[in-house]
Amino acid sequence: MTQCKKCTKNAVVFLPYSGEKLCRKCFLTSVEKRVQKAISHYKMLDRSDRIGVAVSGGKDSVVLLHILNKIEKNFPESKISIIYVDEGISQYSNNNLKVVKKHSLDLDIPLIQSSYKKIYGKTLDDIIKRAEKDENKRLGACSYCGVLRRKALNRAALEANVDCIATAHNLDDETQTILLNFLRGDLNRLARNSPTNKRVHPKLVPRIKPLRTIPEKETTLYAFYRNLKHNSKPCPYAPEAYRDDIRSFLNQIERKRPGTKYNILRLYDKISPQITISQNSIQECSICGEPSVEKICKACQLLS
Repeated sequence: MTQCKKCTKNAVVFLPYSGEKLCRKCFLTSVEKRVQKAISHYKMLDRSDRIGVAVSGGKDSVVLLHILNKIEKNFPESKISIIYVDEGISQYSNNNLKVVKKHSLDLDIPLIQSSYKKIYGKTLDDIIKRAEKDENKRLGACSYCGVLRRKALNRAALEANVDCIATAHNLDDETQTILLNFLRGDLNRLARNSPTNKRVHPKLVPRIKPLRTIPEKETTLYAFYRNLKHNSKPCPYAPEAYRDDIRSFLNQIERKRPGTKYNILRLYDKISPQITISQNSIQECSICGEPSVEKICKACQLLS
């Protein structure tokens, strides 16, 4: 049996990009330290921040909640709240809410709930059914949900008066988005992918991504070794084909060249200061009054 690099116990995890072999305890500690390092490196948080953790019920958001809760115990001035947005996806959303409520009770963290029904007057199921009948609006469910969820989270965070929203985007999510937006030539979306915690508009709550340096395989292992309850069933709406292609491509390259995803992230961090959005380019939507880079925000465009 192979020995852990950091202690004398048996190794259970191998990290190809670093060559490390770690036991369960050292692996969990490694993930937590890297999350804390990312928070410090990117200056994501201040000591007294009110943090709204976006928890969907999936493994990544549950892992984020538990790690942040552990870290923030060393900063009694800070406060954590859970923000849950119910998209309205038949039984899937109900299962997610059960998971989120369990962790809220177990950790004694207040839960702030919102929903598409409350904000938009209809569920995602309703929106997709309507879109399927309209030839001009046959977008994938992910295209709708991504836009509507961002707006819903921001509104819930404003109402909760938190200083920032912590989302559970991991290394795989980040590199997929970077490459996707690069191939689309979308500078605005590339700029919004920055991890920096800056308020560019009074109505736009800053977002942080503490898991952005943690590979998805490691968040999965962390949830397993910590025995964290989560909804392991995939969303019934199929992911976008384009993103799936990017995911497959990156995973294939990573298997052949371990560390490729970290290289993409490091390169993005070097060039991102040159592609930030000017504060003057953010206005307020003429329909809903929410921050937008266009006269009418994307959510209102999709729902019109």
